[in-house]
Amino acid sequence: MNSSAEPRILVIQVAALGYDLVERFPDAFSTLPLTFHRLTPVFPAVTCTAQASLRTALAPEQHGMTSNGYFERQLRKAFFWEQSAAQVEGARIWDQFRASGGTVGTFCVQQSLGESLDVVLSPAPIHKHSGGLVQDCYTRPPGLYHDLIRRVGRSFNLFHYWGPFASFKSTKWITDATAALISDTQSAPDLLWTYLPHLDYGLQKYGPHEEKRLQKAVNQLVQCLQKLIAAAEHAGYSVLIWGDYSIEPASKPVRLNRVLREHGLFRTRNVKGMEYPDLYDTPAVAIADHQIAHIYRNDASVNLSDMQSMLENTDGVEQVWENSAQQHAHAGDLVAVAEPEAWFSYKWWYEDRHAPDYACHMDIHNKIGFDPCELFFGRLPNLVSMNDARVKGTHGRTDRPVAYGTTLDFNRSDIHTHLDLSRNLKSLLKI
Repeated sequence: MNSSAEPRILVIQVAALGYDLVERFPDAFSTLPLTFHRLTPVFPAVTCTAQASLRTALAPEQHGMTSNGYFERQLRKAFFWEQSAAQVEGARIWDQFRASGGTVGTFCVQQSLGESLDVVLSPAPIHKHSGGLVQDCYTRPPGLYHDLIRRVGRSFNLFHYWGPFASFKSTKWITDATAALISDTQSAPDLLWTYLPHLDYGLQKYGPHEEKRLQKAVNQLVQCLQKLIAAAEHAGYSVLIWGDYSIEPASKPVRLNRVLREHGLFRTRNVKGMEYPDLYDTPAVAIADHQIAHIYRNDASVNLSDMQSMLENTDGVEQVWENSAQQHAHAGDLVAVAEPEAWFSYKWWYEDRHAPDYACHMDIHNKIGFDPCELFFGRLPNLVSMNDARVKGTHGRTDRPVAYGTTLDFNRSDIHTHLDLSRNLKSLLKI
């Protein structure tokens, strides 16, 4: 697949690569043939927003990924982790590159299905009606996944990618598959963006103060980066490594939907003792996503200023602002930001016996917010925890810098934010 187009670049996104990790573990990161620098993340500092910003060089109010999910007002439904590339609005930084003959691919990047790319690999399991799932990955070209299984020597176990079994094994498989792909001159794209997730898992589960666990996770990451950099150098690729957000300690879950409920602004529907949100009739709903939440008003009679004041006076909330007319339609009428070490839980129920059935399952599409409790086992087999006090790490605020390092010829004085990084990358792709 390789064309004669230049340059050839491997972009490596490392989930939760905060600059504080580079400072805490200098011996590990100094073994890499590049230097890491500080970078201010885009707001909110969450996966889908960061990825959409890098691929477009646009701010969230322009590309539309205002968090990892949003509330569709007409359908009265929350959408989280949906994979259609059409959700990300705006031109891609590689459009001119592809138009000039360059080839582009992504591995495990969100919202990549249907993207104008030459190579795609994205987890895409089939959820069976009888329960359980069929593990599979969506790829372009269609036979790529099975070819990579043959070359790597094993399939991609998606239970290592999210859930209680999430671990370094996911990063290891993606690393091996990425190295295998770029070493194949027939199928390797000129620009390949790959994603390494495992740092995020331990940091959310155990927090950034678990030194031994974190040291091990960093060492594992560095080993994978060493392999990818070596493979890239052998295949003639330059390398860009970047972090999307930094994890801070989490000690205070804040349940905004419960606050709304206590003020008569969030309604539920009782079904056999379980309390489901009545999203068709509820006056307001908070879509929780780590340290930020979008609050949508469904009833025009609800006074936004009053609701804003109510939420601002909630313990754990640092600020709440009203969105202007310039904000994207996916954004809420209000946006809340948690205090340091606080985070937003989507919960609205008071007793776990009244929780909806999906609360104790891995169900990233039905919950009205991101649920880090899915990283923990529950009390019964095959169930996840509902105890949000177990979460020890969170992100979303932008006051903690992330790290980036590159072998590309960037003017570092021009790079201070994710958008600056994207614009510099875009300039190199103009051939």
